[in-house]
Amino acid sequence: MLVIDGISAYYGGVRALDKISLVLEEGEILALIGGNGAGKTTILNLISGIIKPTHGTIMLRGEDIGSFSPERIVELGIIQVPEGRHLFGPLTVQENLEIGAYRRRGRQNKKKISDDFEHILQLFPVLGKRLKQRAETLSGGEQQMLAIGRGLMGRPLLLLLDEPSLGLAPLVMQEIISIIGRLRQEGTTILLVEQNARAALKIADRAYVLEAGKMRLQGSAADLLENVELKKAYLGNGS
Repeated sequence: MLVIDGISAYYGGVRALDKISLVLEEGEILALIGGNGAGKTTILNLISGIIKPTHGTIMLRGEDIGSFSPERIVELGIIQVPEGRHLFGPLTVQENLEIGAYRRRGRQNKKKISDDFEHILQLFPVLGKRLKQRAETLSGGEQQMLAIGRGLMGRPLLLLLDEPSLGLAPLVMQEIISIIGRLRQEGTTILLVEQNARAALKIADRAYVLEAGKMRLQGSAADLLENVELKKAYLGNGS
């Protein structure tokens, strides 16, 4: 579905990515793992059109999208749920979800959008109890659920998730990660950026490990979970 070939990118004259290549297959979860400053979010922002590559190509189903505007990329079905959630705080839960479907209005009948709305509430039952509540009053976990739900309301061809477990309590983090795994079972293609390497690898099909803007390791999630080098650097002693 998505092929990135030899991408480099700079921030203020500093190279953030150095000739990165990766392939994302339709229907899988691909995880990007690495520490702060590794280049993970930069890759998402390149795919989303927020920044432009200095070298290399980004191909979506055979079409080079590297020069496309963020608006055009959303129209193609690539939707990013950013780190920090970026909800519309004064708006209600329902209004935030409805905003997620804005690009579909006039193209699909209301029934499809309504069905997706109900599906989001099945995925995140707590949101159904908070529909009239302002987003800014939700807990951190509820806000993350709403951010993912808003992204799903756009019916993404490809869902980009940037640090969905960041700052969440362990039990809430496990719930979010479990729901991401369920989304893949339902057919959603996901590119997952996650500092919690162990959690990401438990639900991902494959993963790439970045370090200082370069690709360090890649392989199946199962193999990387057993990789000695990765265990030492990122996985610690957890189960």
